[in-house]
Amino acid sequence: MTTAEHDEHAGHGDRNLNHTAFSATVHCLTGCAIGEILGLALGTAFGWSNGATIALSIALAFFFGYSLTLLPLVRADLSLRQALPLAFASDTLSIATMEIVDSLIVLAVPGAMDAGLGDLLFWGSLAGALFVAFWAAFPVNRWLIARGKGHAVVHAYH
Repeated sequence: MTTAEHDEHAGHGDRNLNHTAFSATVHCLTGCAIGEILGLALGTAFGWSNGATIALSIALAFFFGYSLTLLPLVRADLSLRQALPLAFASDTLSIATMEIVDSLIVLAVPGAMDAGLGDLLFWGSLAGALFVAFWAAFPVNRWLIARGKGHAVVHAYH
């Protein structure tokens, strides 16, 4: 293989890796966003403390993130006992990264945790935090997939 052919092949591999990592990060963002929105909305509506609201949103983000991975695995005829370790292996680091970044940003935005559900500050800070968290989790997913870990372990079942 010539140097030019090698460079072209390597570039194609990077594009595929980036595409797969992007897709995995969108998947992670979807579960995290469902959990975050639901958790923050419930905590805000119930007047819970910031700590309780953040804890609920993180728990729900993990729940929905794992659930979105488990559904296709179970549909592919894996038992829950077989599918759970795959979901944990593929999603934990990505969700954790996204949740840490997202939560820290929402907590850092002045007034965001005190804003009501009808306030632009509530929704704007959450949207901005999820956007930044996506780009924090993307290199994590890319690194994992490049090493045959993360979402690479569940792609055979999709």
